Amino acid sequence: MLAMVGATLMWSVAGVITRHLHHQNGLDLVFWRSSFAALGVLAWLLWRQGPRGLARDVRHASPLLWLSAGFWGVMFTAFMVALTLTTVAQTLIAESLSPLIAALLGWLVLRHALPARTWLAIALALTGMGWIVWQNLHHLNGSTQLLGMLVALAVPFSAAANWVSLRRAGAAVPMQATVMLGALFSVLAVAFPAWPVSVDLHDLLWLAFLGVFQLAAPGLLAVWAAQRLAPAEVGLLGLLEIVFGILWAWIGAGEQPSFGTLMGGGLIMFALVGNELLGWRQIKRGEQIYA
Repeated sequence: MLAMVGATLMWSVAGVITRHLHHQNGLDLVFWRSSFAALGVLAWLLWRQGPRGLARDVRHASPLLWLSAGFWGVMFTAFMVALTLTTVAQTLIAESLSPLIAALLGWLVLRHALPARTWLAIALALTGMGWIVWQNLHHLNGSTQLLGMLVALAVPFSAAANWVSLRRAGAAVPMQATVMLGALFSVLAVAFPAWPVSVDLHDLLWLAFLGVFQLAAPGLLAVWAAQRLAPAEVGLLGLLEIVFGILWAWIGAGEQPSFGTLMGGGLIMFALVGNELLGWRQIKRGEQIYA
């Protein structure tokens, strides 16, 4: 749990830093951030395992490693592109659907039973997301922001599927290389349409920071945590990124979320937190009965 909390705190700085970059072409930002992330994870794995150990893990990798790498690639790409199309708050609120999607996938793939309270939480969260989309349709820049929301929605779906894949692999399967491979997939996906990828030194240094400390390091922590926690737990802990990410963007970039965004986001958070609190109450009640 501590590893996942640390990962979410590092993830949360992406929005505010992106707002201070000179260059705002999403594909260029994806290319450089993912490139530095791949190099950062590669350096870590070479230090921990050596070239032979890394080559062995990749060569004899489980299909789940490649599946997880594909999901990381989608997450790395869609998140940065969405940030250049819509606000930090709306990008992160779209991400907040991840725990509910993870719960659904856990029910379908891992056969984790879903109680009625979770189905209700899913309905409330979808209502909140629908409200945000409706508000965007009436916004002056609604078409662009709506596109950003649609791109951002790729993140929670990919994240949820990723947590299920990592949980299914289990702690015994080496999966750290999946972050590096996902970053490489992200680079390859945008290299051609973004070429020539040119940014100034100011942006390059910040993108290097984001690649290493906002992607590589938290990605490694998240892989380790997701192999040990239930997918829904990982998604719920990830909500800290939404809270802190919106706060940093508000304080550090003056990006105040709209009233409609706050209302829709509040409904999503209410659904998720309420679902978790009811679950804890049921567990506590069960412990008292069996005590």
